[in-house]
Amino acid sequence: MYIALKKFGTTLLSREAGKEAYAAYAPTLKGVTKDEIVEVDFVGVITFSPSWGDEFLSPLQRDYKERLLLNNSENSSVQATLKLLEQINKMPFNIKRPLSKAP
Repeated sequence: MYIALKKFGTTLLSREAGKEAYAAYAPTLKGVTKDEIVEVDFVGVITFSPSWGDEFLSPLQRDYKERLLLNNSENSSVQATLKLLEQINKMPFNIKRPLSKAP
């Protein structure tokens, strides 16, 4: 399953908005199979706060663990929030790293 966060906006800020986004998307998650990867894509996200991320990503991380894959997380706001959430939840995210460029 592919989740493009930009569909929720480019500035993802409040706990309430994150909770609403997760609640709106939760019915779609019922279709995820037991071996399916859930990929969250940050392309187009400019600002990503810990409160929004905690409400949307933390439940995904608890439910899908290593099957949750985060993509296009190079934005500094996204990186800082992911690092903080990893510390708070004591569970690392599975972050898809860009391919390194050969010299």
